[in-house]
Amino acid sequence: MAEDNLGTDTPTTVSVPDKPALEGLEESLSKRWRAEGTYKFNPETTRAQVYSIDTPPPTASGSLHVGHMFSYTQTDVLARYQRMRGMNVFYPMGWDDNGLPTERRVQNYYGVRCDPSYSYVEGYRPPAAPAKNQRDWDVVSRKNFIELCEELAVQDEEVFEHLFTTLGLSVDWDLTYRTIDDVSRAVSQRGFLANLAAGDAYMAEAPTLWDVSFRTAVAQAELEDREVAGAYYRYPFFAEDGTKIYIETTRPELLAACAGLVANPDDERYQPLFGKTVKSPLFDVEVKVYPHALAKADKGSGIAMVCTFGDLTDVTWWRELQLPTRAIVGRDGRISAEAPEWITTEAGRAAFAQIAGKTVFSAKESVVKLLLDADLLDGEPKKIMHPVNFFEKGDKPLEIVSSRQWYISNGGRDEARREALIKRGAEIEFHPAFMRSRYENWISGLNGDWLVSRQRFFGVPVPVWYPLDAEGEPDYANPVLPTDQMLPVDPAADTAPGYEAAQRNVPGGFIGDADVLDTWATSSLTPQIVGRWSRDGDFFSKVFPFDLRPQGHDIIRTWLFSSAVRADALHAAAPWKHAAISGWILDPDRKKMSKSKGNVVVPTDVLEDFGADAVRYWAASAKLGADTAYEIAQMKIGRRLAIKLLNASKFVLNLGATEANVLTGDASVITNGLDKSVLVRLSQVIEDATRAFEGYDYARALDITESFFWSFTDDYVELIKDRAYGVRGAEEQASVLAALATTLDALLRLLAPFLPFATEEVWGWWRAGSVHRAEWPTANHLASAIEGADAAVLPVVGQALSGIRKAKSEAKVKQRTEVLTGLVTGPESVLTQLRQGLGDLLAAGNARDLRLEAGGEEMLVSGIELVPAEEPVQG
Repeated sequence: MAEDNLGTDTPTTVSVPDKPALEGLEESLSKRWRAEGTYKFNPETTRAQVYSIDTPPPTASGSLHVGHMFSYTQTDVLARYQRMRGMNVFYPMGWDDNGLPTERRVQNYYGVRCDPSYSYVEGYRPPAAPAKNQRDWDVVSRKNFIELCEELAVQDEEVFEHLFTTLGLSVDWDLTYRTIDDVSRAVSQRGFLANLAAGDAYMAEAPTLWDVSFRTAVAQAELEDREVAGAYYRYPFFAEDGTKIYIETTRPELLAACAGLVANPDDERYQPLFGKTVKSPLFDVEVKVYPHALAKADKGSGIAMVCTFGDLTDVTWWRELQLPTRAIVGRDGRISAEAPEWITTEAGRAAFAQIAGKTVFSAKESVVKLLLDADLLDGEPKKIMHPVNFFEKGDKPLEIVSSRQWYISNGGRDEARREALIKRGAEIEFHPAFMRSRYENWISGLNGDWLVSRQRFFGVPVPVWYPLDAEGEPDYANPVLPTDQMLPVDPAADTAPGYEAAQRNVPGGFIGDADVLDTWATSSLTPQIVGRWSRDGDFFSKVFPFDLRPQGHDIIRTWLFSSAVRADALHAAAPWKHAAISGWILDPDRKKMSKSKGNVVVPTDVLEDFGADAVRYWAASAKLGADTAYEIAQMKIGRRLAIKLLNASKFVLNLGATEANVLTGDASVITNGLDKSVLVRLSQVIEDATRAFEGYDYARALDITESFFWSFTDDYVELIKDRAYGVRGAEEQASVLAALATTLDALLRLLAPFLPFATEEVWGWWRAGSVHRAEWPTANHLASAIEGADAAVLPVVGQALSGIRKAKSEAKVKQRTEVLTGLVTGPESVLTQLRQGLGDLLAAGNARDLRLEAGGEEMLVSGIELVPAEEPVQG
């Protein structure tokens, strides 16, 4: 809980360094915070006291870039605010070391590849120098491979933790987790088994998006459309009377997989053909012609070749028209080696022999050549650019193959479930609010359930086995499940309950599921993993539903939605109350910054050049949801602010302000109108910044606070020096020191979420404890001090001082040159305000006299007469 550092019995002695500096603060203060437990979560709490954050676990394979610093800083700013508001902040950090990126990194780093059929080797160590040729790499069991993944991930995580600590994230580093350790694997498998028991998880043989490079199924949420070059090829099918029915396609290599032709039911050209058969060129296969509303009369020739499967529309036609399955592309991306049974003619089988075993690219060339040789290609191919489905991490177009996979219901095939998830999303407050539409639009556009099985090695194994019948065929309808006490399990290595190890892969025995779960199937359970679901019910009840999920807008369709799906199924609740959606970092060309595009900036360089507070200032200046350019100029402004905070604070404290001067209740000491003015402005800043933070608009809170800070340092502090030194008596000195100390105290608290290092450094010069455990400032204790005060006094007096300084600059004299006299004109109301700070204005401007005359609509400073050079200068 936050601690109020005001009103201590023995004020801290002021100890200001001669030369304050930002350098070295990150290291020294981070160590102190860790040692003192400044950001520790207290488990002895109630749910009402807790503010829990479902922190995004960064992928721990590879390296971070400035985009991570951007989004994680925004979360940290919110966490620090809530902590100062008195909340017991549950702020963990996870490492997403589960999945393909880690798998590939480990393969290349150690020079090994995985084969689940290999036996586990106790104490295995990879080669000291990995072989350059992948064929010479060591082959290891999945268990050995996972051990290597965990080993390398730990090394990467140490680097990440150091960088995040340097950035000043107020994470409780005792609350860390990994998405592939025993705890996460058990929670993930337990969640899957709960879905299975409830009927939300099921296995099905169905067309599956497939990446031929990674040899794995791909879910809808992992798709990425990319514009690629292609061409339309026009060739005929043949009606019974010999009439040519021309189709146009970009995938002639799938001609042998044709299961039918479709045209729009309203297309009069093809209505006579509906229900009749036509024969395919080259392969002589008879297929029917069907009407379907998805066929577009104005696209190509108006009639389409349906292949199993060329694209997702083919899948829809296949399912709705109940077409035969005629797959010819295998999981390796090659055409099957043997001619399929539906090609029966000698000519057809000879044609198929020309493409058998080839990649789809080579097969396309062969089919086009066959069509040309048979004089069946009508005209030149029409070159086009068109969108093609890719796996977001892949570099080859996806194929669609038929395979047996596990699915979790997500509303893609169930309208009632879809509506329920939309309503569940309505329970979450999105920041910014318009991001909710991305969540709802994604649900509305789903065309199937969530495919959660993957044909990879490093991941959470699907926790099921299958009995083998007398012929050794798996009984998929009756899977063997582990007991809860067995979790986590690896069915590829562990023996199914009720069987002996020797019964693996033999008739009458069992076989383990060789697949792993989609990484999102585990990441979707981050609230459950870190919240100790199924392991500590009391603890889970104190943090769930979480208060905040911070994340990028590009993974609303994946991480946010999948988390909502799991929480709805497992807890009948939304997983969090708020979702803070950050934008992307853009490079100078306004393109998203990402490692895959090679346009990232290394965060360590930025931190070394400008310091953590400067980087945080840049990140916190951007609103949630806003894509933001990488701007060094903005970091320079942030560094200037942090340095100014050090120097201005030093000046204020050296003027004599101490902890004893900070107002805590009785404000009768404030007697000067200018002092009242700065405090009434401070009061408004506190209220406005607090309101902004409560609305998750930290960027506005920073803007409000920063604007006031510069007014305080450039106007107020410059105006009150004489009074602070006691030139105008003890009462005036007491008033100004109270205003200085109170304002500095509040500013340090207001800026603490943004500039944690500079504010903590200054706090330690004159206050006990940490500013980050101090209470967020309120204006309650300022009420009596600002009663009847005029907020406009400070800017009016500051404007007049600027006028005097401008006159001296134009006269090319030093600012300390004495003013004999001058004239200030303006509306009477403005002059009334000016009179409340006139004494300070004369002292700061080194002026003997200023005449005030009503007149005009704006205040003007004129007629400045300076002391002649030969006359002694006073003051």
